[in-house]
Amino acid sequence: MDGFAIGYGVLYILGIIICFYLVFPMMLFLCWKLSVNPTKPVNPGSNQRDYGIILTAYEQVDFVADAVRSLLDMDYVNFRIYVVADNCKPSEALIFTDDRIEVLFPESILASNTASHFYAIEHFTRQHETILIMDSDNLAHPQLINELNRYFELGFRAVQGLRSAKNLETTIACLDAARDIYYHFYDGRVIFDLGSSATLAGSGMAFDSQLYVSMLKDIDIKGAGFDKVLQARLIASGERIAFAQHAIVYDQKTSAPKQLISQRSRWITTWFKYFKFGFSILYQGIAHTNLNQFIFGTVLLRPPLFIFLSLAVLLMVISIFTSQVLAIVILFSLIIYVISFLIPVLSKTTDKKIRKALVFIPKFMFYQFVSLARSIVSDKSNVATRHSLKKNSR
Repeated sequence: MDGFAIGYGVLYILGIIICFYLVFPMMLFLCWKLSVNPTKPVNPGSNQRDYGIILTAYEQVDFVADAVRSLLDMDYVNFRIYVVADNCKPSEALIFTDDRIEVLFPESILASNTASHFYAIEHFTRQHETILIMDSDNLAHPQLINELNRYFELGFRAVQGLRSAKNLETTIACLDAARDIYYHFYDGRVIFDLGSSATLAGSGMAFDSQLYVSMLKDIDIKGAGFDKVLQARLIASGERIAFAQHAIVYDQKTSAPKQLISQRSRWITTWFKYFKFGFSILYQGIAHTNLNQFIFGTVLLRPPLFIFLSLAVLLMVISIFTSQVLAIVILFSLIIYVISFLIPVLSKTTDKKIRKALVFIPKFMFYQFVSLARSIVSDKSNVATRHSLKKNSR
């Protein structure tokens, strides 16, 4: 009898946690709609912050020239670009005539984002006030730095821009873009406007140089996940990460199953490795009544979408035979979640290709499960995603 009671208790606890995270986005959305004082950017003024732009490339340099060109075409002049070509051979793609560009070839393979960043910092030709981190497959909007500066003028020392898809040639790329729209809306714009911090996306983000160095100088982060460690340390130290929705970086979306599985395996491994930070940050938020830390800690503890959605469906099916009330609650929570997901994804600004691709979400989730299996049985998921220059079929 006690065994049954324990089983029911575990079932209900899991149900409560899952239902909470299913309705959490809608709770945030409703609070956001009712809020009257979101943080508003200011004009950047005449302060031309000196930017050291770190552009990292690992093994693949196909996109570097375009990325650099987009940075040079920005409506901004006070910057210098440092291309860290890790495990890359010298090639024509890495030859530039503009004297604002430094191409760096590490003596040994770094295979680490933070190692590449600090390698660039050690080779700065001058002390830059601000660091902007970009991936080699990114393209910068002409107003990128001007928009970032709006938030530095407000006193923020860490700012995340918006990563928008630059390629929508396949269904997978469109669904990858839909995911980004969802996360940028709730984990960026909404929670930032509510007084918390935007989650970091790995690129298109800028920091006060001294702050960035102080946050990561004493830790060696291997593989992926430096942004998870960085954001946790920033929030724990009392910093707030701003979200600059008009500071746009165009990001190469995964367009083929093999790329998706490789990338998601790395991301899943990273979440399981670093989600623990959410507990301490949530505790800090409760103990110090700090809204920034409370909301951010709650967000960090949320599992990857496909995992908790699948758990919700599985638990609902089990509950049909054990607790019909719980099954009904989970069902309504799932409906609320679907509505909250569609709110940003079906907005007027979303490309029609992305909307049409939504019917293939089950296929996308299948690849996520393959990624989960790979992350469990393999230790090779912490490598950079290789993007193809060619269009891929569905």
